[in-house]
Amino acid sequence: MAGVGKPPRNQDVVLSGGWILATTILGSGMIFIDGTVVNVALPAIQTALSTGISEVQWVVEAYALLLAALLLMGGSLGDLYGRRKVFAIGVALFSVASAWCGFAPNIGQLIFARGLQGVGGALLVPGSLALISAGFPKEKRGRAIGTWSGFTSITAAIGPALGGFLVQYGSWRWVFFLNLPLGLIVLILALRKVPESRAEEADVKIDWLGGLLVTAGLGGIVFALIQSAPIAGMIGALAMIGFLFWERGFASPMAPFRLFHSGDFTAANVLTLFLYCALGGLVFYLPLNLIQVQGYSPSKAGAALLPFILLMFLLSRWSGGLLDRYGARLPLVVGPLIAGAGFALFAVPRVGGSYWATFFPPLLLLGLGMAISVAPLTATVMNSVDQRHAGIASGINNAVSRIAALLAVAIFGVVLNSIFQNALSRQLDALTLQPRVRAEIDAQLSRLAAIETSSAPAKEAIKESFVSGYRVTMWMAFALAVGSAISAATLLSKRPAIESSS
Repeated sequence: MAGVGKPPRNQDVVLSGGWILATTILGSGMIFIDGTVVNVALPAIQTALSTGISEVQWVVEAYALLLAALLLMGGSLGDLYGRRKVFAIGVALFSVASAWCGFAPNIGQLIFARGLQGVGGALLVPGSLALISAGFPKEKRGRAIGTWSGFTSITAAIGPALGGFLVQYGSWRWVFFLNLPLGLIVLILALRKVPESRAEEADVKIDWLGGLLVTAGLGGIVFALIQSAPIAGMIGALAMIGFLFWERGFASPMAPFRLFHSGDFTAANVLTLFLYCALGGLVFYLPLNLIQVQGYSPSKAGAALLPFILLMFLLSRWSGGLLDRYGARLPLVVGPLIAGAGFALFAVPRVGGSYWATFFPPLLLLGLGMAISVAPLTATVMNSVDQRHAGIASGINNAVSRIAALLAVAIFGVVLNSIFQNALSRQLDALTLQPRVRAEIDAQLSRLAAIETSSAPAKEAIKESFVSGYRVTMWMAFALAVGSAISAATLLSKRPAIESSS
């Protein structure tokens, strides 16, 4: 019966492509959900494990550090050893680490397991698009990537609301257990339905030393900021300098600096660094403000973020039309300025007030500004280099956005913590507190708004002090957004975004 009723080869390709899309969407969805759901769980984690703000920062930073530093290496490993194999290893590692996070008995184990999640994500994320690129012919690849992008945006949108629901009606641990059934489904699909592929070039080399240096460099700098350890900062700076020199001389660097000879590529990454640093700081500290200061339940805090994410999703096609009509430069000036206005409005509310009057308007502006910015930014990155380098250019820009968020959590935390402690000291001095109550509060200063006390006036002072620091960080975010618009206006060329450089 060989050949009887056998479907044509193009139908095989369609069926295979459908499975590839389903697998990569679910796999990437794990990362996107995790990226938005964990932040909503942070206040509950801080309370349950009785930790200071620095430990809570490391719950995010351990993951973000290893994901950002190893992202480009993950793509190279897939090219060399097989994209499906490395993707599947990433899914398995991410799932096992998620289970470890869920069962972690203390903050130390949770932070370590989050780092393992980052390693798994670094293998999984670049493999998603690589599998799509390898599994679809060139004429169908754009639509496949668009489908992947649309569905992964939906997963990011449901993350905060789902996380808030799980935390409020279950436990923060279920935020991590959520990845287990998803991971099992993705593994089965990847191993049974997705064909293997490798890079056509035979001389792919893994930049192990580059990965080690950038991890040590970023880790040292972030550790110095969070833990106030200048020696670690010096070691990190030296490692980053070593990384720069090594990448210039290595035959197959993980971050080829020759791409930065393109002015548009450099401008796009400067814009990305500034804008995503502002966004990363907001996404980390806003749930702490909503839950610990404003009194939102976890589910309401998660739902509060939906207008921002849904607006970005719904306006993505419209934003692409702006790109076709005006090119990239104008949207990349206007979009960050609108987002900047949103950050400025986040600096207005104090304690109290309705959601619709305080946080809904800035979330709308931020969503509109980011929606205008994302498509032109992606087009600029992809079109600013020769097409044979488009994959590594996209990977570098993705890594820059994650490094920006990594640095934001640490830098914003230094500023917020300093202002909080100074403001709280002044307010407590003005109150007639019993020495025992004051000592109790002073012993918990590292917990910021999660400080526990029986004194009602002290509780209000704690909330007001947190908001004082939070408002300054939002003005920092505003300045970064304006800086990203200025970089677009001054550094980007005026040619239409649809043109690609040769």
